[in-house]
Amino acid sequence: MAPPETAPRILCIGIPVRDLTFRVEAVPARGSKANATHLAEICGGNALNAAIAIARLGGRVTFTGPMGDPGETSSSFILERMAAEGIETAHIVRMPRLTTPVSAILIDPSGERTLTIFRDPGLWSVKLPDADVLLTDCTAVLVESRCAAFATSLCNEARRRGIPVIVGVDRAMTRTDDLLRAASHLLFASEQVRETAGVADDGKALKRLAGLTPAFLAATRGPRGTIWLNEAGEFEETTAFPVEAIDTLGAGDVFHGAFTLRLAEGGDTREALRFAAAAAALKCTRHGGGLAAPQRTEVEGLLQPLSERKPLGPPR
Repeated sequence: MAPPETAPRILCIGIPVRDLTFRVEAVPARGSKANATHLAEICGGNALNAAIAIARLGGRVTFTGPMGDPGETSSSFILERMAAEGIETAHIVRMPRLTTPVSAILIDPSGERTLTIFRDPGLWSVKLPDADVLLTDCTAVLVESRCAAFATSLCNEARRRGIPVIVGVDRAMTRTDDLLRAASHLLFASEQVRETAGVADDGKALKRLAGLTPAFLAATRGPRGTIWLNEAGEFEETTAFPVEAIDTLGAGDVFHGAFTLRLAEGGDTREALRFAAAAAALKCTRHGGGLAAPQRTEVEGLLQPLSERKPLGPPR
């Protein structure tokens, strides 16, 4: 069912990926072979996984970013999946003679993933559509940190218009990265916040980065929850929901999407973090990367008091 016209419209900026996922009993050693127990072909990429989560949770989503040549097969596969999820794709930029990224992902029984990916370097030369086109009726912007080269100017314009810009950080950033200052909210993974700050502690890393950017800062730590700095510069934590994780692929992206949507709906930071934690936990209980993102009713059910909740586990 399409979201109502009153639902927040969120612009997601990223580079879609075609994912081939293999379930394995163990990640093979170098130079060896391993049989997979299951193969799935899905669409992925940080911003696209987040966009799917936003759409399923009740938001309106517009996607922009580069994809490969109109004649190559990966693009067609991804666009069909995006259309099925209700994501607006009119502002995706097709890049002649280039290839849409493809990844191979190994998922072990603990749910942890190991992956390799090919991204055509030419994709970073993309020129996005005009800001007036992309930001009209836009409530929030969610961008992959790796897209700074072609997205920072648009993010700066969004901030000038009073639109929040949430950056999902899944790789180390340089401390001179303009996106650090263009963002209103920076959501790091634990490893990346440490690498970016050059400090081997999540809390100290957040404190150091707070001297470089006025943005809200948080670091997600999987089952250990999320650590963040409040307006007074003090540490707070949002606990993770205890679940039996079978697939962590895309969990951080679902977290970013859910956080952005709840913020755009008017929730405060603490509420948005709790909402995001619930969505990410549910995603981890099922296989399928971002395509395993939950529906709104599931998240609201998990957010109910413990006495009213049903136990969580992998689907039977």
